[in-house]
Amino acid sequence: MYEEFSKIYDILMEDSDYNAWTEYIIQLFEKHDVKPKNILDLACGTGNITIPLSKSGYNMCGVDISESMLAIAENKARSNKCKIKFIQQDIRELNLSEKFDAVTCACDGINYILKEEELISVLLRIYDALSENGILIFDISSYFKLRFILGNNTLFEEKNDICYCWENEFDLSSSIVKMRLNFFVPKGHLYHRFEEIHYQKAYKNSFIINSLKSCGFSKASCYECFSLDEPKKTNERVIFVATK
Repeated sequence: MYEEFSKIYDILMEDSDYNAWTEYIIQLFEKHDVKPKNILDLACGTGNITIPLSKSGYNMCGVDISESMLAIAENKARSNKCKIKFIQQDIRELNLSEKFDAVTCACDGINYILKEEELISVLLRIYDALSENGILIFDISSYFKLRFILGNNTLFEEKNDICYCWENEFDLSSSIVKMRLNFFVPKGHLYHRFEEIHYQKAYKNSFIINSLKSCGFSKASCYECFSLDEPKKTNERVIFVATK
């Protein structure tokens, strides 16, 4: 995943307001009365949130499993004159020597953890990576979105002459959606076609809250995205905040 996709990822995601994401994360810091200095950004991708947080004055470290995505992130960080440490690592095997005041994981990173026991393991690793009174902020594509919006539907989009098609299959027994993505990228007078298959798990909010508490987090709450309101059943994205 995210090998060839990494080359066009930022083009397809250019409508995403990453500055709004950054402002929202800072708002959550303020609401939960924390003032972090060192932040670990998990599943950081091409650095679209890591870099704005760095420019906001935080000491940033980004972790991602994809070497291709990290290479792009490093180039973007240099272009923005940001000093950010990027580490290639599977967050299921997170193992860092330093502690962080905050950990973030945005844009579906947690949905790629497909087993409940693996999610518990990841949360425990994050807990260990946090300083005392540290804060964890992450989002998920909601159960509603993966079950009913993506579900067993086929979606098509065209952006900047790049066409892509999602063919989705939702398995009710595992709550996992299989996404077969076909991309058609202009190459001269022709199109280069490539395919990636992604899997995401639909988690219910109550399970994540209970998991956070079982892993030792003293406080755990969730919000609808870009809001401080409690999530609704039909929200497509949910934000979770927990403190150590």
